[in-house]
Amino acid sequence: MDHTSADPNRSGDSVDDIARAWLRERPGTPVGSIGVITRIWWIGKLLDDDRRTTVLRLGMDAATLDLLSTLRRSGPPYRLTASEIGRRALVSAGAISQRVARAERTGYVRRTRSAEDGRGVLVELTGEGHAVIERTIDDLLSHEEGLLSPLSTEQRAQLADLLRILFVGLATRAGR
Repeated sequence: MDHTSADPNRSGDSVDDIARAWLRERPGTPVGSIGVITRIWWIGKLLDDDRRTTVLRLGMDAATLDLLSTLRRSGPPYRLTASEIGRRALVSAGAISQRVARAERTGYVRRTRSAEDGRGVLVELTGEGHAVIERTIDDLLSHEEGLLSPLSTEQRAQLADLLRILFVGLATRAGR
């Protein structure tokens, strides 16, 4: 089934068709979540595909972008423990280890010993990593601003607020 609508301004889309079909086939079926969950799921797929394509066009992969962005947002000296990177990026320790190893091979990060105890390992953004994330993030975020063009500034703020509430509720339920 086509997940898009030929006319984005029409009153319904294929998600509405799915809900109506369930009600037709199974009267009384609780379909209220379909309008929200299915749309978020489909939007997530579209955004994931778009981000993957855009990031590749910019010469990077999504996992490296996530790692470098997490380090860059941490502020000077752009260094965190692997566990802190995992917590901030919502990724497992194993995934972080692979990401760090790959980014280290490309010269974007380096591992250093913690000055506090000498045993802990910190992951630090290199000069090259800093330069590449600066270029990449500007292009990516400008592109993604365009993806939100169907929404007014007020609608964006309202949607962000509603999604924040939903995310916090789901994350709490999942124990994150």
